[in-house]
Formats: sequence, structure tokens, C-alpha cells
Amino acid sequence: MAMISNRATYISLSTRKRDGNFVDTPVWFAQGEDGAEEACNYYVFALKKSGKVKRIRNFPDVKIAPCDIRGKLKGDWIDARADLVDEAEGIKTGFAHLRKKYGLKFRIGDVMSWIVGNFHRRQIIRLSLKVTD
Repeated sequence: MAMISNRATYISLSTRKRDGNFVDTPVWFAQGEDGAEEACNYYVFALKKSGKVKRIRNFPDVKIAPCDIRGKLKGDWIDARADLVDEAEGIKTGFAHLRKKYGLKFRIGDVMSWIVGNFHRRQIIRLSLKVTD
């Protein structure tokens, strides 16, 4: 199974629109802990009312690929399934992985989102790689 290194800074998250076209968005991500199942999960976040969250709600099958800050691909697309995490433990886990990976940059983002009122409007998205034979 293809995986994306946790050393990469961005992944391109490709979500499907109702008309069938895909929208690619570079996002920060963090890989789950080194464990059998958890290592195949990646966590990203977005605002709950953002377009990508709405598209995932309609079409949970997505594609991901390593990319740079501008979205230029650095690898091949990998099929994944996106789940909008609602349970408290999952949200806590997702943000913990992101804070661990991005450190001070992420914490500054936390403060800024608190100031502008978006702190509690954020959504954790769990990306699970699809197993291919």
C-alpha cells in the first residue's frame, strides 16, 4: 500500500463536486501513530462550513497526494476515504497529531483562530487509505 511520509508538509486533498469535477486543495496533515491501523490514517482540519467539508459530506471518497504549498504535486494520487470526526476523543487525537507535527506554527494558528472566533468552528477530517490488492 502506498503511503505519504509524515515528513512532507502538505498534501493535496482532492474532493468531488456534485457535477463530478474535483477540487484540489493543499492542506496541512499529520499521520496517525505508528500502529497497525492508525498509521494508515491522516488527519487534516478545515472550517465546518468550508467547501471541502461540504463536498466530503456528499462524497467521502477522496484522493490525496504529497504536494508543495501551492498544490504542485510531488507524488502520485492515493485513494482514500474521508470521515468527518464528531466524537470528542477523535477530535482531540486529530488536533494532538497536528500540534505535535507543526509545533509553534500550529499553536499560533490556534491563537489566531481563537481571536477571530473560528476556534470552535473547526472540523477534523480523518483520511483512511483504501487497501488495494
